[in-house]
Formats: sequence, structure tokens, C-alpha cells
Amino acid sequence: MKTERMTAFTDGVVAIIITIMVLELKVPESTEPRALLAAAPILGAYILSYINVGLYWNNHHHLLQAASRVDGRGLWANLFLLFWLSLVPFVIRWMDEAGFGSMPVAAYGFVLGMAAIGYRWLQHEMIRINGGRTSRLADALGQDWKGKMSVLGYLIAIPLAFVTPWIAVALYVIISGVWLVPDQRIEKRLMAD
Repeated sequence: MKTERMTAFTDGVVAIIITIMVLELKVPESTEPRALLAAAPILGAYILSYINVGLYWNNHHHLLQAASRVDGRGLWANLFLLFWLSLVPFVIRWMDEAGFGSMPVAAYGFVLGMAAIGYRWLQHEMIRINGGRTSRLADALGQDWKGKMSVLGYLIAIPLAFVTPWIAVALYVIISGVWLVPDQRIEKRLMAD
């Protein structure tokens, strides 16, 4: 089957996730600058989460531009990815209400790490159904070092959250920062064709 329905469904789910994230933000109770300062950690978590969800959406878009077909396994991989992304609003609210304690910060990393695994699974399925290891999609993705290093980064950050939560948060920011550098592997390959 073609990829359009999966693309449309993913777009809708991502839009809902982002909407829920912003609705979870609490408005400061006063007009004092310190009230806004008190909200800074959750605003930071929202910004980081928005960036992460946006990065997945952007990369998903490029992945499906390079793919012409999807099958049941690809649909399940996509649902797996979306399931973990849908938990992002839950964990950022937990971090806020628990004061960025070790367990919710580790859970945030776990959710992002599982989303990274889900995206890698989706890539694998899209390569499989769209020509295999010799396809232009496989060629464009190459070894996917950024994807592999992201999963490793989350595996390191999660236990560090139990040592010092802010070190784990710093690693989450670094992982996102690496992905903010535009990844043009697929675009370059598509333009070369």
C-alpha cells in the first residue's frame, strides 16, 4: 500500500501530541517576574519536548518521501513510534509535578529512548519494503550514526538521572542539539535521482 494514509495519520497524532503538551503548561498565578522564573523548568521541558516531537515529525516526513510503499509491519513500527511520542506530555507533566526528581527524569529519557528505537524500527521496515539494503533509501540513511548514538545517549542518561537528574537533562538537550543540525541524507539522495 502507499504511504499517504500513514503520513496523514502520523501528522494528526503529532498535532494532537503538541496540543496536549501546550495545554499541560500551567499559567503563572501572578504577574511577578519570579512567577515566570518559577515556571522556567517546565517551560524548558516543553521546549525540549516540542523540539523532539518536531524532529521526529520532520525526519518521518523525509523518510516517507523516500519510500513509496508500506506494509503491516511498517504500520506497526509507526504505531510503536507514535505510542512513545504520545507519552511525552505525560512525562513532562510528571517531571513538573515531581520537581524534576530522578524517576520522572529517567522516565522522560526512557520514553525518548523508546521513541528512538521505534524510529529505527520504522526505518528498518521502510528499507525492507522499499528495495532492501541496496535501495536508495538504505543508501541515503547509510550507517545512521546519529540514530545509533541517540539510543546510546539515552541508555547512558537514564541511570545518570538517579545520580543527578540535571546531568541526564543536559544529555537529553545534547542529543536533541545533534539532531537540530539538519540531516540532509535523504534529501541529497532524492535530489541526486
